[in-house]
Amino acid sequence: MKFSNTLVYWYLQNNRELPWRKSKNPYFIWLSEIMLQQTRVAQGLSYYLKFTSTFPTVFDLAKADESTVLKMWQGLGYYSRARNLHFSAKQIAEELNGIFPSTYNEIIKLKGIGDYTASAIASICFNEPTAVVDGNVYRVLSRYFGIHTAINSTSGIKEFKALAQTLIDKTQPGTFNQAIMDFGALHCKPQNPLCETCPFSDSCVALEKKLTKELPVKEKKIKVRKRYFNFLVIKTDNNKTILTERIGKGIWQGLYQFPLIESEKKSNQKEIISSNEFIDLFPNETSISLFNEKEIVHKLSHQHLYTQFWIVETKTLKNADILWKDIQDFPVPILIANFLEAFQPKK
Repeated sequence: MKFSNTLVYWYLQNNRELPWRKSKNPYFIWLSEIMLQQTRVAQGLSYYLKFTSTFPTVFDLAKADESTVLKMWQGLGYYSRARNLHFSAKQIAEELNGIFPSTYNEIIKLKGIGDYTASAIASICFNEPTAVVDGNVYRVLSRYFGIHTAINSTSGIKEFKALAQTLIDKTQPGTFNQAIMDFGALHCKPQNPLCETCPFSDSCVALEKKLTKELPVKEKKIKVRKRYFNFLVIKTDNNKTILTERIGKGIWQGLYQFPLIESEKKSNQKEIISSNEFIDLFPNETSISLFNEKEIVHKLSHQHLYTQFWIVETKTLKNADILWKDIQDFPVPILIANFLEAFQPKK
């Protein structure tokens, strides 16, 4: 009880003023939690405000088409979050009459919601004492109790969840959960934690044993895969291009991209124009030039994309049916969005 009391007292003095904290509406809490997974608050805040303005209710989100949702999500990454959010919004609107599930066991059944998000919504909105465990919580607990179990191991996930559950203040579980997350984000930070002013400095194992840099422990990551992308940025004489939607279960599902040639290694111009994909796409004479001399490295969780943009100018092209001025209407990966900001096609 001392741990939770100290934590809540710290939170009441230091908590961040965030718009979703002014509400117990599960729709708003759900939006904020999904958006802030793998995303810093500073980055996610503007997206949250834009989303709640455009889709003020779950019915508004459910009625939107997926392309619109993905376009508004552009830049947040991990686009499966947006697709799952949209899917579950339709389920809540159509099957549950817009009434959000009110228990952890029901909330976790929604697509895209795991233990952490279900715990956050259940505790904050419905006062259910179920503890959240995210990166911030792992860090606080591993340091305070001196736990060396890897946080990304099966045993570690179970151990930390069980420990957090024993600590939660059952009289105010939502406040406790927000307190421990904020404490990890603002005070017990990954680098340079504020140990000198920490309210737990007299009882923290990591501080006592000088282990703050060693904890928490993570198992080694999966080997990162290298991929080599060559986007063909088509520009016809009548200012048209080609964008296609990515389908399947790979990265960027539902987003749009320029024609892509993926290669085993970095490609030069000769290799690009002699490829079957290029020959099939361009039966007529073309002019090709490399936009970026140095490959752009786009890092995803388990793969790094080494990307080149090739500007291909041609008089006409049968499948080029999108006007350049309309490209901004399509949801695209941030990699392509950044290119479009830098690239100004000749009129």
